[in-house]
Amino acid sequence: MFESVDIWKMLAGIAIFLLGIKFLEESLQELAGRPFKLFLKKQTQNKLKAIGGGAVVTAVLQSSSVVNLMVLAFVGAGIIHMQNALAIILGANLGSTVSNWLIVLVGFKVNIENFALPITGLAGLGYVIFNKGSRINNWCRFLLGFSFLFVGLGYIRTGMEDTVKHVDLAQYQDSAAIIFVLVGFIVTTIIQASSATMALTLSALFAGAINLYDAMAITLGSEVGTTIKLFIASIKGSAVKKRVALGNFLINIITASVTLGFLLPVHRLITEVIGIRDNLIALVFFQSFINILGIIIFYPLLKVMGQFLEKRFRSADDETMFIHKVDTKEPSMALYAMEKEDRHLIAAVCDFILDCFGVDNKLEKDMKLNKRFSEQNLSKKYEYIKFLYGEIHSYYIQLRETMGKKDDSEKADRLMSSARNTMYAAKSFKDALPDKDQLHNSSNETKYIFYKQTKAEVKKFCEAIQNLLIKEKHDNIKEVVEVYHSVTGGYTETLQHLYKEGTAKHVNETEITTLLNFNREVFTGFKSLFFGIKDLLFDREQSRQLDELPGFIR
Repeated sequence: MFESVDIWKMLAGIAIFLLGIKFLEESLQELAGRPFKLFLKKQTQNKLKAIGGGAVVTAVLQSSSVVNLMVLAFVGAGIIHMQNALAIILGANLGSTVSNWLIVLVGFKVNIENFALPITGLAGLGYVIFNKGSRINNWCRFLLGFSFLFVGLGYIRTGMEDTVKHVDLAQYQDSAAIIFVLVGFIVTTIIQASSATMALTLSALFAGAINLYDAMAITLGSEVGTTIKLFIASIKGSAVKKRVALGNFLINIITASVTLGFLLPVHRLITEVIGIRDNLIALVFFQSFINILGIIIFYPLLKVMGQFLEKRFRSADDETMFIHKVDTKEPSMALYAMEKEDRHLIAAVCDFILDCFGVDNKLEKDMKLNKRFSEQNLSKKYEYIKFLYGEIHSYYIQLRETMGKKDDSEKADRLMSSARNTMYAAKSFKDALPDKDQLHNSSNETKYIFYKQTKAEVKKFCEAIQNLLIKEKHDNIKEVVEVYHSVTGGYTETLQHLYKEGTAKHVNETEITTLLNFNREVFTGFKSLFFGIKDLLFDREQSRQLDELPGFIR
């Protein structure tokens, strides 16, 4: 059979079509990535605007997957709430049909080669000639992607027509609708692009390989299959990202299931009642119809669905250690829980800093960290630290509203300052990682020795901070002052060493800049963590004494 059917032409068409989608996504994100993101953020004031924003951005970007991945990032960062994220997804599903309307109205109605090949040739030359990353280069990539959609569609269409000539596909048209739903689901899951599945389906319908009813069933399967990409993207993400992916899946599978139950009446509605005789237009109309149906079904349920999803994927790894257990309406207990959570945050940041330099955390058991935290990689640890800080910040805002006593308010402010400075410390060490890796892997002995010395200082400093945490009460500030002097003194000594003529002879100007920047980031991290422990352990008067230490710069 494969000798008589040019299956490679169809596969080449799919590959070119997918490449076109990739070029369109990348170029549009470069040309207008930030405006689109800002536009989506602004469309979260109410559910209806969120649906419209999702539809508009997807229609322009030509990819619901890109928009859904943006939504994952927004929700993960706490920028938008769950129900508004679901509303954007509903809009994105509708917006994704625009490209298929374009394909039907242009790709099957005119001679593709007359306009697609000239655009491909000129845009391809421009893409190669102009500097990568320039605006002209991105426009050429956009036009190349746009033309690739139709060049790929041409190959798919002719390959499908060739298949129909040599293979009798009529024998499969009597199969149950669920079989075609599974075909649509599997194909879309494999190629991760519902637009490509629709191009294949439209080509098969155009060539007479399948009828409209079966094509509708394949479309239903593709609507569910396109949700898998979001699941894959959220697998290693936070719980909130998994909730968004689950919400997307539930919206699509429920809409598809409801439509499948009434597929024959819907078919008659489109072909007989509305009277659409062109099968290609009828199929794309059907796709738009089911996504509008999804909006109608889920719009009134977004709040309830958001609440349902908020309860999913909860585990000890996604929660704080203390503050989630205490209501802010009990200020005295809430302040105690916030203090304990600050200790937990500082302990987590110490573990993160030690891990940045590959140092074993010998005091790990005494720190009582969250479950499995120490087993995570650096990226996951940093994500949890950001989550923990965000939870403390939200708790602090709620707590401030219930405060009556001035002393309680001042303590809450100090605890928040402790958390904020501790987060700054984690950020400084995260930013220092590229320079740290460069020094660690350097063949230059001066740079490597500098790395080893810094590693020793990090170990010494973090153990000092951890010991302060282990000791519950602090009657004087002497040991804390000693930690402070070790920070400032170490920074000054390191600078003097770097500026020595002997050191300068072994490194060039670029390398000395790397050493200075790295030293600055490490010192900033040390100083921020010192501020964090100071605000945690001491009252306002004692903190003021520490603020007056020589060289103490806020």
